[in-house]
Amino acid sequence: QVRLVESGGGLVQPGGSLRLSCVSSESIFSFHNMGWYRQAPGKQRELVAAFQRYGSTQYADSVKGRFVVSRDVAKDTVYLQMNSLKPEDTAVYYCTANRRPSRPTGPDDYDYWGQGTQVTVSS
Repeated sequence: QVRLVESGGGLVQPGGSLRLSCVSSESIFSFHNMGWYRQAPGKQRELVAAFQRYGSTQYADSVKGRFVVSRDVAKDTVYLQMNSLKPEDTAVYYCTANRRPSRPTGPDDYDYWGQGTQVTVSS
């Protein structure tokens, strides 16, 4: 049973930074695809960043230049560094993964999800 556990969320002022972590119970190299999604109240879940096992990372336009994904294979952990945070970044952030070889086109294409971590950007 794959478990993904996010942490690192919290309350931050506009312009601040946070780093989210996602620890996997299995090797992150066992997943073809991983990603970060977020969901704000009353809104649909939206993609923040997606990356393949050996590929590059794709970012949503709304976070390009501000958010960066990194991986620590030895710790089976992926990170989401979030800089220059804005109030509109407020959401629950989820880590997700699958073992399907094709590139995901939406959240339904992922099989494993964490419980989420709340990020609130407010003064």
